[in-house]
Amino acid sequence: MAEKKKISQATLKKSFRNWAYGNLTCFSQEHMQTFGYLAAMLPVVDELYDNDEDKVNSLRTYTTFFNTEPQIGTLVVGLTAGLEEARANGEPLDDETINGIRAGLMGPLAGLGDSIIVGTFIPILLGIALGLSTGGSVLGPLFYIVAWNVAMYFGMKYAYNQGYTMGGAAVEALVGPQSAALRSSIVMVGTMVIGAVAATWINITTALQVTFTKDSAFVLQDTLDGIFPKALNFFFVWLCWWLMTKKKISPTVVMLILVGIAFVGVLVGFFDPKLKY
Repeated sequence: MAEKKKISQATLKKSFRNWAYGNLTCFSQEHMQTFGYLAAMLPVVDELYDNDEDKVNSLRTYTTFFNTEPQIGTLVVGLTAGLEEARANGEPLDDETINGIRAGLMGPLAGLGDSIIVGTFIPILLGIALGLSTGGSVLGPLFYIVAWNVAMYFGMKYAYNQGYTMGGAAVEALVGPQSAALRSSIVMVGTMVIGAVAATWINITTALQVTFTKDSAFVLQDTLDGIFPKALNFFFVWLCWWLMTKKKISPTVVMLILVGIAFVGVLVGFFDPKLKY
């Protein structure tokens, strides 16, 4: 009886590193993360198969389109490493089965990853970094660089190992029946974080005032503060959201629009050019 093939820890580590640092290798609109995925599977296939033809046939499986959120999506790479090991040991797994699993997982994991990483974790790190950057301190950017890279590396490594060792159980926890409630909760938390960051770090005020008499003047900012504190902050955040989500305007164009509004606002006296926003 032939000895059962097993991927070594050294190969698993190399596969993980190839994905962690090269998931956007040769990135294009046609292939997205395909070649980064292929690079991650190269050491796995090379160790499992002795025949060059078998290696080529196996690698051809991973040349199909793939795109997901890179951090959480690491789970798929670990999972397919385990599937490839099973196939090398004679399990009835063909290209269609493996690619069906990959295609079925990349969408849900992308949504989950965007909610957790982009919508929640990164804004929290940036909020802390902004606080540490007060007064021009270099501590803020250093904190973000170190915290992000450490969390990214060990988080992705954990996801890869979970995908490889737990297989379907790990996937079920993220894309099974309970995943909808999990994603909704994460989106809600992420929305709260974004709102808190906007309220804390955006400071827009108006200098507009109308003088009635020598001792009497209408100051718009004081009136707004009495009715709705940070009303202008809310309006501009809402405006950016509306332009990008409803009008499908790119963030770059939205920033140019804000520059135009600021320029016109200073000219007409709505904004004070001496204030630091």
